[in-house]
Amino acid sequence: MDMSSGDLNAPHSMGTTIIGVTYNGGVVLGADSRTSTGMYVANRASDKITQLTDNVYICRSGSAADSQIVSDYVRYFLHQHTIQLGQPSTVKVAANLVRLLSYNNKNSLQTGLIVGGWDKYEGGKIYGIPLGGTVLELPFTIGGSGSSYLYGFFDQVWKEGMTQEEAEKLVVKAVSLAIARDGASGGVVRTVTIDKDGATRKFYPSETLPLWHEELEPQESLLDILSAASPEPMMS
Repeated sequence: MDMSSGDLNAPHSMGTTIIGVTYNGGVVLGADSRTSTGMYVANRASDKITQLTDNVYICRSGSAADSQIVSDYVRYFLHQHTIQLGQPSTVKVAANLVRLLSYNNKNSLQTGLIVGGWDKYEGGKIYGIPLGGTVLELPFTIGGSGSSYLYGFFDQVWKEGMTQEEAEKLVVKAVSLAIARDGASGGVVRTVTIDKDGATRKFYPSETLPLWHEELEPQESLLDILSAASPEPMMS
């Protein structure tokens, strides 16, 4: 049996690290960028933070196809909702739509989601919707395969009333820690910060992330040797 072809034909899965954190004035969402197909990395720079409305975003984990179709449906429904009401949707409405789709299709969907955003009624809010369609309003939440390495870390460093800078640094540090331990998480770190002034996306390349534990910078790799060596002239 050819195991390699089986891996290549496996469903695309975002063995993932996704994080949502509230701070004093808004929320920060963060994620890694590795999408895997079996044992292969199908996409090393995917975007797992999807915009639902101007003020609400969603972090996706699990099956890439399942999380994308849920996001697409919710975006469509929220667009209709905004037209009918004549004002932006609240974060709670968006989270409940995600919960409704996830719960009603719980036997078919394999995806865990985090909804975060800001609205004029409740400010910055984070909602976790794990497998099965439960919805949980939380001050912070983590999801994906990398989350199992982060619970103790968040128990230690989480605090109420963080500033925007503190929250952004916490999210980037947490995702980089998960990348160091979790083989299904990797690539770059993407974040989005949402407050009363709107949403701001940030991108952190892998070379800017801190190294943890036994991680080492690549040295004298085959690619480095080949690129450094000058080609020898051909002899007749």
